[in-house]
Amino acid sequence: MSSFKKIVRTGALCAALAVQAASAAQIVVGQVGPLSGLDANQGRAYAAGMQLYFSNVNKAGGPHTFTLLRKDDGGRAEDTVNVTKQMLADDKPMVLAGYFGNRNIADLVASGLLEKEKIALVGYRTAEIRAETPLLYSVRAGLRDEINKLTEHLATIGITRLGLFYEDGPSAPALLAAAEDAAKKAKASIIVKASYPAGTARVSPAITTMTGATPQAIIMVASGAAAAGFIEQYRAAGGAAQLFAHSGADIEQLSKRLSEEQMQGVAIAQVTPSPYKIAGRLAKEFSDTVAKTKDLEVPVSYAMMEGYITAKVIVEAVRRQGSRPTRQGMVEALDSMDSFDLGGYNVGFKPGMRSGSKFVELSIISGSGKIRQ
Repeated sequence: MSSFKKIVRTGALCAALAVQAASAAQIVVGQVGPLSGLDANQGRAYAAGMQLYFSNVNKAGGPHTFTLLRKDDGGRAEDTVNVTKQMLADDKPMVLAGYFGNRNIADLVASGLLEKEKIALVGYRTAEIRAETPLLYSVRAGLRDEINKLTEHLATIGITRLGLFYEDGPSAPALLAAAEDAAKKAKASIIVKASYPAGTARVSPAITTMTGATPQAIIMVASGAAAAGFIEQYRAAGGAAQLFAHSGADIEQLSKRLSEEQMQGVAIAQVTPSPYKIAGRLAKEFSDTVAKTKDLEVPVSYAMMEGYITAKVIVEAVRRQGSRPTRQGMVEALDSMDSFDLGGYNVGFKPGMRSGSKFVELSIISGSGKIRQ
């Protein structure tokens, strides 16, 4: 080959590499969540799930590279807003993800940061009935869907006298109304209600209230720490009602704190496929990714699976934008994601509908402490 031809080929290769580099973007995903505090197990697991998928995408060669930037708010709403504000100023994330807490999300929305920065928050956990809010995208079923699933299940087994244990706060009235509505549809009634202070695990007054009544089953809409404390104290006080929890209860956290006897028969609504068994393409992909990953940060969990799902949705929204993804492009891509099949688990959004899934199933704890669907 002549020197001239070599120069031409080298020049063409350099030009192609330059085009490829120009079309690649560094996508910073920002998480401000409870990496310490009461919900640290879930916050760290959610982050680990996102990192699992982002690492896979990066290893595959792009074109874009994803970096997960994690900041700790300790579960404190005021820190959620302040740390997010600092992150937006210093690190310029393209999208936010993996936030936790009723007040945390409410204060973030009220701060106007999302609207001012025109940035989407994809994937978050709350225990409240939320109105659809611009720039907030949930990859899981809503709390109303979970409560409906729980009350429908109870009705099928003839349980109609219910108790409700929940976190107090500004969102409580909407939760109570949704629970009453679900009970009515299932031809059941909520005969006793008891709450605990938001952001705490102080459940003793609720135990007194519940043991003074005779519900057949108690629905718990509580954090993992509060649910664990309630189950422990309710069983110790001789409470005999069946216990059903919403997905925020975190089955992994309960199993660490409670004995097999205390856990037996507890049922938990789950809003993602199980990370412990291969029952579809998404679960197999997740399992294979975990198997190839050395030194997992935290044990496998439902929160990790949810983080993995969130990362897949973010990567898809970036992919749909082509070579020049932007914050505004993220919003447009998400709003047009009518039905994205992640492998037997569908996520879909459109303007005015930002709760992306309806998937809810029940996990029931057996006498040996094992999870069964």
